[in-house]
Amino acid sequence: MSYVTSGREFSRDERYLTTRITADGRDGFPVEPGRYRLVVSRACPWANRAIIVRRLLGLEEALPMAVAGPVHDERSWTFDLDPGGRDPVLGIERLQEAYFARDPGYDRGITVPAVVDVPTGQVVTNDFPQITLDLSLEWTAHHRPGAPALYPSELRAQIDSVNEAVYRDVNNGVYRAGFAGSQEAYERAYQRLFERLDRLSERLTESRYLVGDTITEADVRLFTTLVRFDAVYHGHFKCNRHKLSEMPVLWDYARDLFQTPGFGDTIDFDHIKRHYYLVHTDINPTGIVPAGPDARSWLAPHGRAALGGRPFGDGTPPGPVPPGEAVPPGHNPLVREGSSPLMG
Repeated sequence: MSYVTSGREFSRDERYLTTRITADGRDGFPVEPGRYRLVVSRACPWANRAIIVRRLLGLEEALPMAVAGPVHDERSWTFDLDPGGRDPVLGIERLQEAYFARDPGYDRGITVPAVVDVPTGQVVTNDFPQITLDLSLEWTAHHRPGAPALYPSELRAQIDSVNEAVYRDVNNGVYRAGFAGSQEAYERAYQRLFERLDRLSERLTESRYLVGDTITEADVRLFTTLVRFDAVYHGHFKCNRHKLSEMPVLWDYARDLFQTPGFGDTIDFDHIKRHYYLVHTDINPTGIVPAGPDARSWLAPHGRAALGGRPFGDGTPPGPVPPGEAVPPGHNPLVREGSSPLMG
């Protein structure tokens, strides 16, 4: 399975299924608790966004989640973590089956996150940027008491501007470096990535969060790339000017979020490393998965509370991770240490 095209710059296929699940059901899919299933892999940064937002908003019961394994082949993600290798609700072995139920001739990416309509077994949407926004704006009737405002109307223009730059240069930028098919394409992506990280460091020097004084959608989107940086992108994708742990402001910021309920407790470092190092065989043909880095460093004090800010605004932190959704012991230092995520 090849991800690199020799001599060419990496270009992401952005032809997503853009059907939306909305409160008024204008696309034919109204918000209904229990009707849909959010399919994710904990390895994937795009899916990780949806996992975090769902947890912060308390949508676990309204939107049940299916977790695919960390590796896939040309056909798609598989439910090899479930008994018998089948999702117990959808009854399928591969996510591909839900895409083909929607469109037998489907010829685009079989991606996560994907929201599946359980009655029909069809994928409704895999439009990952819109999925999290709709969880905030369209599923409000089912938010938990105290759910934070992750996409408040008065900050949307600023959030959108930050998100656009972060997506272009950071979220997708690490892939543009890692999957570059020429030295020139790699160096362009590398330069843009670290220039943007430098600007973000400046922005976060005196501000605890990216936009305003509370956690927003912008922080979620940056976090899922930062949390994978030292484990994967620094070495595997050759994004090696500095490790995240060598960029003091971003490292403190990322640990602040990691130690905030709803962020770090969704991270599975074992799945993250196994996905990238086993699936990208053209980059890592030996299939050797690195033993490090030591994830316990994510629990070190960060000191970011001195900048002020109110993580959840007028809301409250989410409660404990629901039974059956916890990251396995040994895959995350919060679990291995037997501690709960702390804010501070």
